[in-house]
Amino acid sequence: PKEPSGSLSTDSIKIKKEVANAFVKRQKRSSLYERYFEYYKNPMEQMHERCENYPPCDYLSDQIGFSLAYNRFFG
Repeated sequence: PKEPSGSLSTDSIKIKKEVANAFVKRQKRSSLYERYFEYYKNPMEQMHERCENYPPCDYLSDQIGFSLAYNRFFG
């Protein structure tokens, strides 16, 4: 219901908890160990990304394998 001033009352803005949970998700808590690995990638993963971002290495890795392709371009 509208108030005389034309603004909505606070009762009309409230929604049920079940409805709110349908579109608002809480971020799950993670341990310090899990947060560390979200920010720092292991060396092998960094090597894969480096090769994937360089098209000739990415193409060659499909042909002869990742390790040989990586060593050919970056090794």
